[in-house]
Amino acid sequence: MGRVLVGVLLGIVLVPAALLGWLRFGKVPVAVADPPLPQEQLLTGMPLHARISREMMKSPVIQPDEESLVAGAHLYSEKCAACHGFHGKPSAWGAHMFPDAPPLWEKHQNNDTVGVSDDPSGETYWKVSNGIRLTGMPAFKSVLTDTQIWQVSLLVANADKPLPPEAVEILRGQPPAPVTADAENPNRETKK
Repeated sequence: MGRVLVGVLLGIVLVPAALLGWLRFGKVPVAVADPPLPQEQLLTGMPLHARISREMMKSPVIQPDEESLVAGAHLYSEKCAACHGFHGKPSAWGAHMFPDAPPLWEKHQNNDTVGVSDDPSGETYWKVSNGIRLTGMPAFKSVLTDTQIWQVSLLVANADKPLPPEAVEILRGQPPAPVTADAENPNRETKK
């Protein structure tokens, strides 16, 4: 009985001490180029998905009409494209993050899903609003309004559907056409 008790005590002391020593003095994979820890995806993904499932809103507060999709495209262009890329133009650094920032306008390699269009819009809303720790995904709830977060969330949720032409132009990363004085006031007479 005494040997079992000593074994249990050593296990209680030695295992945490060895783990602490490895964390303090070992070569823990913390760089983006390092391979993931064993079971890292499981250990981080399970609580993330559980929390999102518990807290996400089931239905959007706005509809994905032309106005909201175009507004979402403007916001996406300003706040999201640097990491997630434009349609046909991947991000310069999104693939160099850990985990990779998913390209939200490209089809997955194994199916026809585009970006996160297979996720409920409430899940995307939660991710945009709260961010995700240790991924580079920031929390936008103190930067954007709820309506703006819904506009972006609905936009990427509809990435596999036809979008308004104005939104598509923005999502291709094309700058808007310059406005000329004649375009602003077509009835204005020009000097000759």
